[in-house]
Amino acid sequence: MKEILDMLPAAIEHMLLQLNPRHKDQLEEIRLRIHKPIEFVFHHKTEFNDRYIFNEQDAKEFLGKISQHSVYRMEEEFRNGYITIRGGHRIGIAGKVSLSNGQVQAITHISSFNIRVAKEHKGSAKHIMPNIYDPNTNKICNTVIIGAPKSGKTTLLRDMVRSISDGLYGNNGHRVSLIDERSEIAAPFQGIPQHDVGMRTDIMADCPKAEGMMMMIRSMSPEVLVVDEIGDDRDVRSIKEAVLAGVQVICSIHGYSLDEIRKRPSLQPLFQDKVFERYILLNHQGEPGQVEGVYKKDFEILTKSLRGNRNEVDRSYSDTVHVHVGRNRYR
Repeated sequence: MKEILDMLPAAIEHMLLQLNPRHKDQLEEIRLRIHKPIEFVFHHKTEFNDRYIFNEQDAKEFLGKISQHSVYRMEEEFRNGYITIRGGHRIGIAGKVSLSNGQVQAITHISSFNIRVAKEHKGSAKHIMPNIYDPNTNKICNTVIIGAPKSGKTTLLRDMVRSISDGLYGNNGHRVSLIDERSEIAAPFQGIPQHDVGMRTDIMADCPKAEGMMMMIRSMSPEVLVVDEIGDDRDVRSIKEAVLAGVQVICSIHGYSLDEIRKRPSLQPLFQDKVFERYILLNHQGEPGQVEGVYKKDFEILTKSLRGNRNEVDRSYSDTVHVHVGRNRYR
């Protein structure tokens, strides 16, 4: 949390310090919108603090701090709509988008910031690990985690990476290649992971998933390949290539149920070839990290109702800040 406090304007920093320690522990997001009260998002509720209204000067100060007073040095990150700061916290931005040939070139007139508070929960995958090993061969099973937003996918996936890499819970360590397209799992800052993803883990950050999987197979000889939020045809082809190359795959998919993802056309090749040997379904109505069930390759139930630790969230008003993030001059 210190990394976030260091970035905030003094009035908002003081407001955050005054939070009840219990509430502070449950804090998931801080949303800052120009000419709006500060919004605090907790596990099960949202609060607006109308004692202070975020203004243009606050936004300029905050933008200067998160970019280390060099917006153009971080142009690529801002073009993606977010930046990762020290500690693994991720700050999303919103404003007016400038396009060129259908591609985002810049975000201008920034009006909103969303600070997603990173919380590393070591041990959150402990209850899952025995279920992803084949009891006959003791090999890691090709596994997919299915969950809705805020169900705990990223936190669970991160701790699975750490556990597999370090060889925890009585298992041997494995070489892991992690494709962290949105820098949410390892949360690298200046190339250094801010979260513990294990001593045998190599990370390809800010790289498209399909390309990253193939690059890691060619360059790092992984035993296990890990990727978050797969979905399109290219991801599916790369996963099949990895499995054919003898690499075990662990990934996540956005979804609310097994039936839902089984109907998606892009994922049909994976189901038809029975690529995945384990399906972990997270409960989208309970606490983050709560497992509704673990299923085998034929969708037969293996175990039900496992409970882990809480997850991090591994997320206008017309007046805006006149800051241009892109190729034109700062104004």
